[in-house]
Amino acid sequence: MQDHIRLLAQISLFTGLPPSDLEFLARNLRSCQFPAGELLLSEAGKGDFFYILRQGQVEVIKALGTPEESVLGVRGPGEFVGELSLLNRDGIRMASVRALTPVLLWEMTRQDFDALLKRQPLLAYEMVRVLSARLTAAHAVAIQDLQGKNRQLTQAYEELKAAQAQIIEKEKLERELQLAHEIQMAILPAALPEVSGYDFGACLLPARSVGGDFYDLLRLDEHHLGIMVGDVTDKGVPAAIFMAQVHAFLVAEAEHNLSPGEVLGEVNHHLMAMSESGLFVTVLYGVLDCRSGEFSYARAGHELPLLVAGGQCVICKALSPGQPLGIFEEPLLDEQSLTLAPGTVLLLYTDGVNDERDPGGEVFGLQRTLGVLQAAEQPGAQELVDHLLETVLAHLAGAPQDDDITLLAVRAA
Repeated sequence: MQDHIRLLAQISLFTGLPPSDLEFLARNLRSCQFPAGELLLSEAGKGDFFYILRQGQVEVIKALGTPEESVLGVRGPGEFVGELSLLNRDGIRMASVRALTPVLLWEMTRQDFDALLKRQPLLAYEMVRVLSARLTAAHAVAIQDLQGKNRQLTQAYEELKAAQAQIIEKEKLERELQLAHEIQMAILPAALPEVSGYDFGACLLPARSVGGDFYDLLRLDEHHLGIMVGDVTDKGVPAAIFMAQVHAFLVAEAEHNLSPGEVLGEVNHHLMAMSESGLFVTVLYGVLDCRSGEFSYARAGHELPLLVAGGQCVICKALSPGQPLGIFEEPLLDEQSLTLAPGTVLLLYTDGVNDERDPGGEVFGLQRTLGVLQAAEQPGAQELVDHLLETVLAHLAGAPQDDDITLLAVRAA
C-alpha cells in the first residue's frame, strides 16, 4: 500500500493531493498490465474509465487501421490516456491507444474520478493544463507535417511536372481537413437540452473546414443552465485549436458555479498564462435560471444579445464596452441580467451573421438581421435560427462566406 501511495504522489496529476486522497486511490485503483502490441482503448468506443501509466509506453493513434492512420503521441510513466471519454457528454473515445512496450497501469473509473474531483476541484486545472499542452503540441506537429507535405509537393511538381501528383495531394489534404472538421464538431453539443418551459435552437457554419466559433449549453444543476457563445479571431486550423482550448477552460470553470463574470475572469487568466499566439476571443457566457427566466451574463467584447417578442426586436444595451479575453490582464466585462418573459426569444450570435457580403460587396448588416427577426411570427427557437441562416446565405448569392456563422436561440414558452 505504501509503495502505491509513494508512486501515486510522484504523478503530476496527483502531486497536490493530500495523503487521505492518495490512500483512497491506492485502495481503489485497479492495477492491470498488457503486453507490447495490445490494444488498450478503441477509437469511437464508449468509455467510463481512463488509464494512468506506471511502467512502459503506449502510443495514441487516430484512424487506426485506415489509410489515414497517424500516431498523435507517445505517453510514458506518470501520464494518462483515455480521459476525454469522461469529459465528452456521450463518452466517446477520440483515439485508440496501443501498448508500445509491456505496460503496467492503474485504471481509474468515472465514479472514482468524479468522487475525487468533488473533493479536489483544482484537479481539473491540472487535467486542462495537460490537455491544453497536448492540443498545442498537436498543432505544432500538424503545421510541421503540412509544411513538409508542401515541400514534397513543390519538389514533385518541379521534377515531374505532373498534375496528377497535385490532385492526389489535394485529396489527401481535404480528407485531413474533413477529419479536423469532424473532431471540431464533436466539441459542440450532440443534442440541445430538453428543459420544461423552454426550447432551444442553434447552428454553426464555419467559413472553412474548421473555424473559431463555438457554442454550448451546460446543465449546471437541476434549475440552472450555462449558455455560451464565442468567436476566436482569425479562421482555420490555428483558430480551431485555440477555440478548443477556450471551450475546455469555459466548461471547467462553469462547473465551479462561479458567476459569469468570475468564469470569464478565470478563463482570461488561463489564456494570459499560455504562450503568446496573437489570438484572442470574444465570449458571451450566462446562466439561465429556468424557474424565474432570469439570464445573468457577462460579455467580453462579443455581439450584444437580441430579444424578440411580439413582432419587435430589441438590442440589449451595454453597461460596459466589454473587452475580449486573451489581451488584457484584467479585461473590462459587461455584466448584467435580463428576464425572459413567456413568448420571448433570446438570440446570441457571432459577427459573421452581419458581416457576410453579397457579390457586390454589400454587407448583410444589423438592420437586415433585426428586420428578419421582427418579421418572424411566433417563432420556435430552431425555426428562427434556420430562417435567419437561410436569409443570410441567400444574401451571399454564391459569394464566398467571409466568416464563421453561429446562432443560438432560447425561447421561453
